[in-house]
Amino acid sequence: MPTNPREALRKRGFQTKRSLGQHFLFDEELLARLVELAGVTPADDVLEIGPGGGTLTRQLAARARRVLAVEVDSELLPVLAETLADCPNAAVVHGDILRADVAALAAGHFCGRYKVVANLPYYLTTELLTRLLTAKLPVDTLAVMVQAEVGEKLAAGPGTPAYGPLAALCGYFAEVRRALRVPAGCFSPPPKVDSVFVRMDMRGEPPVRCENEELLLRLIRCAFAMRRKTLVNNLPAGFAASKAAALACVRAAGLPADVRGERMGLADFAAVADALCKIEDRTW
Repeated sequence: MPTNPREALRKRGFQTKRSLGQHFLFDEELLARLVELAGVTPADDVLEIGPGGGTLTRQLAARARRVLAVEVDSELLPVLAETLADCPNAAVVHGDILRADVAALAAGHFCGRYKVVANLPYYLTTELLTRLLTAKLPVDTLAVMVQAEVGEKLAAGPGTPAYGPLAALCGYFAEVRRALRVPAGCFSPPPKVDSVFVRMDMRGEPPVRCENEELLLRLIRCAFAMRRKTLVNNLPAGFAASKAAALACVRAAGLPADVRGERMGLADFAAVADALCKIEDRTW
């Protein structure tokens, strides 16, 4: 007989670890709502990152075909064994998702495409989303709980204060929407700020075309390296190009010489990336 997650944690005297950013959810109605917003169906396989005590895992297992949960904290493994005892379609793997070969891990449990659902520790958000978005994995949807401020950044557009490299990256690979704001008091222990549940539906094709996608993604990072600098001033450091060559690329893209990354949409970045590809003496 499975044990209630809250009771299983209490029975084992589990103490949340600040270093791992552990903030658990126990509200069953809220958890069910998150699974619904993630668009999980009985035909879906789901990779869950950071199952904690298994509260969200149980809700996912009730709706999905299969669930694979990756947990870094070894102290939670016996808790999960108890709380998922009646979920034969849920498996738990001990490991650090940032160090794991996600493609191989998923291929060992799933037969095809899958969805990713996670209540992410705040400190993991940028690095993990960047990895998942750029890894060319057979993922249909990323549905993640993130810090509210980060949620704003993921969906921000050019010219807004929240716009940055992660927003451009997300916009290139996915259609992003903030699905639900979750107050800090819903978590145990409560974090210092509210969170937001964000759904990213992966695009079949990017919204813009470019000659070299790797170069485009590198350009996006470069454009925000020194946020207050113009793109012309950021390019030489990021690409070992002369300032004259940088200026020529920006002008070839039809952009003003003083344009900054924060004002550039994906079409602008693609145009500059294509111009960079045409520089004959480039060394990158």
